[in-house]
Amino acid sequence: MVKDRVGAAARGATTIADRVVAKIAAQAAREALDAVPKEGSAPHASVVVHRDAARVSVSLELDYPADIARQCGAVRGRVRRQVVELAGIEVHEVSVHVERLHSARTAHDRKRGRLK
Repeated sequence: MVKDRVGAAARGATTIADRVVAKIAAQAAREALDAVPKEGSAPHASVVVHRDAARVSVSLELDYPADIARQCGAVRGRVRRQVVELAGIEVHEVSVHVERLHSARTAHDRKRGRLK
């Protein structure tokens, strides 16, 4: 006796939590950066997923001087590709927020007890 095959849509669905997508986005942002500042924080991300589309917000810190536009563009592209590839979720928007710029001179002065 041959059983009827059930289509994929009728078997169920896989749901990926927003926090998992956020971790994928944060890791992708780290990989896209030239370097994470020595005294800085690693990038972090927040995500809102609605149906099969995501909006991603990434916050990061950069060394100064840096080509901010190029680095932010690299982050946007890498985050979009990784989320699609690993989670199968389309990314409609990636917002990149640079929270702080770290200067080697400022760090040196801070160690000496003064800030210029």
